[in-house]
Amino acid sequence: MADEVVLLDFWPSMFGMRVRIALAEKGIKYEYKDEDLRNKSPLLLEMNPIHKKIPVLIHNGKPVCESLIIVQYIDEVWKDRCPLLPIDPYQKAHSRFWADFVDKKVIEVLRKIWTTKGEEKEAGKKEFFEIFKILEGELGDKPYFGGETFGFVDLSLIPYYSWFYAIETLGEFNIEAECPKIVAWAKRCLQKETVAKTLPDQKKVYEYVEQMRKRFGNG
Repeated sequence: MADEVVLLDFWPSMFGMRVRIALAEKGIKYEYKDEDLRNKSPLLLEMNPIHKKIPVLIHNGKPVCESLIIVQYIDEVWKDRCPLLPIDPYQKAHSRFWADFVDKKVIEVLRKIWTTKGEEKEAGKKEFFEIFKILEGELGDKPYFGGETFGFVDLSLIPYYSWFYAIETLGEFNIEAECPKIVAWAKRCLQKETVAKTLPDQKKVYEYVEQMRKRFGNG
């Protein structure tokens, strides 16, 4: 019996993009359902009753939630195709550490930049570059975070690149001027069809962020 795979997602979600890239890397066919997060579908509420968030991967009727957990699940279930995590236990733990670092640090600092003003916003900008300098240090001179091939950490971070234009515009700074290695890495990732076809247009993301800021009184 063929696998039935459904993805509940929302187009500008960095977390959903991770799952879409993973599915594309593995060549898995799936049904995509774009959620209205202001009017969540009964299916989303049924499949993720705890957090009520996207993305949710539904595999043969069973839900898997939280983007990094979903990506690891995809890697384990379809392990014969294009591995995303290293085989070596230490290297695997190392990749998980950096993906967790991205999860804990990056989204929070982005929120600071687009929801605050004055000194708080300046502090957010300073923190943004501190975080990305740490990531540049981990990348070093390697083509990808895991070495020669695109993998778990790259997949965890690259969706944020689609938000860079919005962040630069709202933060009034230039990311490439401060973190050239990260931008060069992102452009390298975009040479992969699985990434290029998944990431939305940066200007479209900026328009979405502006709508959100106006709705919540930050614009």
